[in-house]
Amino acid sequence: MHPETLLVSASRPAREVDAPVNDPVHFTSTFVGWEPDAAGPRRLYGRMSNPTWDGPEQLLAALEGVEDPAERPALLFSSGMAAISAALHLAPNGGRIVAPQHAYQGGLSLLDSLQQTGRLAVERVDVTDAEAVLRAVRGTGDPASILWLESPTNPMLEVADLAALTEAANAAGALVVVDNTFATPLVQRPLELGADVVVHSVTKYLAGHSDVVLGAAVTDDAGLHRQLHAHRTLHGAIAGPMEAFLALRGMRTLALRLERSQANAAELARRIDAARREGTLPVAAVTYPGLPDHPQHALAAAQMQGGFGSVLTLVMEGGAAAADAVVQNLRHWVPATSLGGVESLVERRRRFDGEPDTVPAGLLRLSVGIEHVDDLWDDLQAGMRAAAVG
Repeated sequence: MHPETLLVSASRPAREVDAPVNDPVHFTSTFVGWEPDAAGPRRLYGRMSNPTWDGPEQLLAALEGVEDPAERPALLFSSGMAAISAALHLAPNGGRIVAPQHAYQGGLSLLDSLQQTGRLAVERVDVTDAEAVLRAVRGTGDPASILWLESPTNPMLEVADLAALTEAANAAGALVVVDNTFATPLVQRPLELGADVVVHSVTKYLAGHSDVVLGAAVTDDAGLHRQLHAHRTLHGAIAGPMEAFLALRGMRTLALRLERSQANAAELARRIDAARREGTLPVAAVTYPGLPDHPQHALAAAQMQGGFGSVLTLVMEGGAAAADAVVQNLRHWVPATSLGGVESLVERRRRFDGEPDTVPAGLLRLSVGIEHVDDLWDDLQAGMRAAAVG
């Protein structure tokens, strides 16, 4: 099936007369026991399994290209950070992680914490420099335990050559984990490009309505799946049944939401870039993988099969003060720190102390929603012009 059909039709109850169209939500902490020699599923306890997880887990695994989603479903976690933590714990004590210099701030902060306690060693790299990445992976002694990748990166929207980096990293003996939150499996499928594990903040595009906090890890490797499942069970970072239900409901409309938000993002990027070139708006730079002058545009066009994503950035002339003034003068754009919902969000990333100094102080990250593009454009223009006058 095409992904658009899979999103709507998969993970439904059996087609029987008077059966519900949607699975019920199972609010239970435990399950009826079994005889020692009984066959069939053994759910046992709510920290290990819940029937409400089955739908979104199997659907996400199918979307990411897992060969047998029923056998190796995606694993829902209580948050994206919980999924990231589980994937990082695939590395042994003292293992070395090679990670992007620009990436999700929560993940980078966790890496810093693990390095400070001596649990892991971390080396940060420019993911667009393949030779530098692979030198770091190979190291001078033992290879890295994990190559952690984002593409596009958060918030700089750099694009990594996932296939080439994964092949070389695996050959050197490193696992490859890819955060696919920005792209979603409708745009790129890292497992098919050779990655070992994919993680998602389900909170973002998959659930899509800014009303749940969830994460997920996906792998087609049976051994890694067992390790990730054991970590989730022992650490207790499980999804609530209502959150799992809402995530599945959100995933049903992912294709439509992403189609609209990507179209809006592409059009806004073109308009902002044209205004920048003409000098009609005080914008120093605009970045979007779909723009022809993006440094990795050709790679993005080849690797991101379903579009270029719904996030773009712009850098305001006048730095942090100008960028803050833009945010304060917007009416439709919501000043909030997340992304991937139906509403358009805007944020100056360097307001957070943990954001790298290589992120410009005047950079605004725009998570484009599904509103009418002209309303978004008018509001953005008005905000920038008001900031320039102020």
